[in-house]
Amino acid sequence: MIDVLVVDDDTRVADVNAAYVEKIPGFRVAAKAHNAAEALRIVEDVPVDLVLLDHYLPDETGLFVVRSLRERGHQTDVIMVTAARDVATVQAAMRHGALQYLVKPFSYAGLRAKLDAYATLRRTLDGGGEAEQAEVDRIFGALSSTPAPELPKGHSPTTAELVRRALMAADGPLSAQELADRTRLSRQTAQRYLKLLERTGRVRLSLKYGDTGRPEHRYEWAASV
Repeated sequence: MIDVLVVDDDTRVADVNAAYVEKIPGFRVAAKAHNAAEALRIVEDVPVDLVLLDHYLPDETGLFVVRSLRERGHQTDVIMVTAARDVATVQAAMRHGALQYLVKPFSYAGLRAKLDAYATLRRTLDGGGEAEQAEVDRIFGALSSTPAPELPKGHSPTTAELVRRALMAADGPLSAQELADRTRLSRQTAQRYLKLLERTGRVRLSLKYGDTGRPEHRYEWAASV
């Protein structure tokens, strides 16, 4: 489980965000805080993997919290969740080590996209070892969440999301059959969604040549999208 600290000065907003987190498989709320001092104290006392951090706090800013965490040697990951939209704040958050930045107001789906991407990043990094360029690209692209493409009639957003997550979790390109095996979709359905996502630029197609001379189509999530 990924333990999350939810930080927001508005107790109602903190409760809503915490409820969102609890609905996402693999995540649980370790604690809630409503000011910077409380957030820093909790990180000292409670094992926390990720902080969902508001910027506008009554005693200090969210950026102050991020700086303080790093100065104290804490490597806890941070996703800013705030109404602050100015570019200077966004840039400072990046420079201080925030992994992502989610602008209020947002939906459950918006937060889930960020947390699912974060979970994918953790799985990738937990593998350890050395990384080739493709693996490095996947690591740096793991938190890049984009809106789902407009789907033609007869296509399910749920199925498209299932395909996306399977591709992002894969160690390399997958064939339609390999994707079908991982998602329990039929090969025909997997192929149909792969072609759709490839046309919209979400998926990258490559060819693998075997002994028969006929190329096998293989697909991977386009990390730069």
